[in-house]
Amino acid sequence: MKRFLTVSLALLAGLALARTVAAADLPIKAFYGTYSGSGIANSKDSLYFGITMRDLDVTIAPTDTGFRVDWTTVLRQGGTPDKPNVRRNSASISFVPTDDPRRFAANDRTEPVSDNGYAWARIEEGTLTVYVLRIGANGSYNLQSYARTISGSGMDLSFTRIRDGEPLRSVTGKLIKQSD
Repeated sequence: MKRFLTVSLALLAGLALARTVAAADLPIKAFYGTYSGSGIANSKDSLYFGITMRDLDVTIAPTDTGFRVDWTTVLRQGGTPDKPNVRRNSASISFVPTDDPRRFAANDRTEPVSDNGYAWARIEEGTLTVYVLRIGANGSYNLQSYARTISGSGMDLSFTRIRDGEPLRSVTGKLIKQSD
């Protein structure tokens, strides 16, 4: 019984320590690397048209003044099972530090009323989140967030897209670290 209690206490202490480490704000260099994986997209139309799989790649790398996030999503929707329609979306944003070491400003996405929009990033509790805000010609807004959380073998991704307060799409995925 004493051994059981000792092992149980050791496990609880280990879990508490792991939770403390995971909850701590990580430095940006903890996210550096190339990650690949897949995700599942969900939207209000998924009930009728089903969910879709996505191939996901992301590279987070240092620059002379901060860091850069490059990502690619490959979508296979429509078409036939033998020949699905394949679409590839890629983006890249460079960030520089602000006075707060957990907050970053985008270098070239500084105008929300533009095609590129306004972007910023933050690190909180082991998650690097990139936000992109675009304001349309009619004043409507579109907000995308890409939360990338460090996990055991890579990172977990949670993407959301909101238009004028209405959730349009979400994607959850798992990515494996390929290299630094």
